[in-house]
Amino acid sequence: MQSPDGDLIDCVLFHQQPAFDHPQLQGQRVGLLDPPERPKGYYNKEEVIESFQLWTHSGESCPEGTVPIRRTREEDVVRSSSIQRFGRKPRNVRRDSTASGHEHAVVFVNGDEYYGAKASINVWSPQVTNQYEFSLSQIWVIAGSFGNDLNTIEAGWQVSPELYGDNYPRFFTYWTTDAYQATGCYNLLCSGFIQTNNKIAIGAAISPRSVYNGRQFDIGLMIWKDPKHGHWWLELGSGVLVGYWPVNLFSHLRSEASMVQFGGEVVNSGSIRGYHTSTQMGSGQFAEGGYRKAAYFRNLQVVDWDNSLLPLTNIHQLADHSNCYDIKLGTNHVWGTYFYYGGPGRNVRCP
Repeated sequence: MQSPDGDLIDCVLFHQQPAFDHPQLQGQRVGLLDPPERPKGYYNKEEVIESFQLWTHSGESCPEGTVPIRRTREEDVVRSSSIQRFGRKPRNVRRDSTASGHEHAVVFVNGDEYYGAKASINVWSPQVTNQYEFSLSQIWVIAGSFGNDLNTIEAGWQVSPELYGDNYPRFFTYWTTDAYQATGCYNLLCSGFIQTNNKIAIGAAISPRSVYNGRQFDIGLMIWKDPKHGHWWLELGSGVLVGYWPVNLFSHLRSEASMVQFGGEVVNSGSIRGYHTSTQMGSGQFAEGGYRKAAYFRNLQVVDWDNSLLPLTNIHQLADHSNCYDIKLGTNHVWGTYFYYGGPGRNVRCP
């Protein structure tokens, strides 16, 4: 079916989705599992928005027993910097380094065992300067070192002209088991993530979006480890299961995560030209703008060994270049732990 934004969405039989091409999953008894046990302390008192993707605005969905997959076209692959790297993040993406041109404004926790994370993420349409840059806001669930054995599970929204051919914010997932070198990819562009939902297309555009000084829109995301089978599940909005990353995709994440991170990331290729990129993070406003101006994450929580949702403790915040993109942490009774973050990129203090 055709989406108003030009996407083509195919309804693919559940067992014919890309996940089952993965060598670790062939012959495995993975598939339509019973829904996982949600963490204790879980509740959603959010306004339920039935449709937040453009392709479903007229009530479309795929039949039971199929999953909606955004069609990859020839021009998508041609836009990629290389066919081998299509659908993958650039190598050498390290949270503790900006050498690869990646810049972050994030909150993270480490020093404990983590079995998941949950937050509501404010959705915007940041401007991205060129097709080889992106702007994203996401949750990272991380295990291993920042060397070649890094395991991550990631989900959120991103604007990536190279990947999608436009500037819409899109719901995305990512995973890797070797620090973004040869394993893992965005969405369903390689085998791995098993989708179980017939109404959500990973990689499809999100709508509505937040408006400066106007209505704010956010999406709830939760990633957590099913205590029974060990798979890592993804939930969107108010209790909508999207699918799961099978536990046998991973090495370190076969057990628990050692770090959870929330926030924004951009690619700055401007340094090649001698000045910083104007690619925006979040709304394009600094954190001090506050509600309805700056982008936010709210109700940050982690899942512990007992499958319980808990508030964050021992929180760290990091802005690689705070004159370009910054972050401001807070807490209150309504939003729990929250932060504002983002920025315009190039400006007088960020030349």
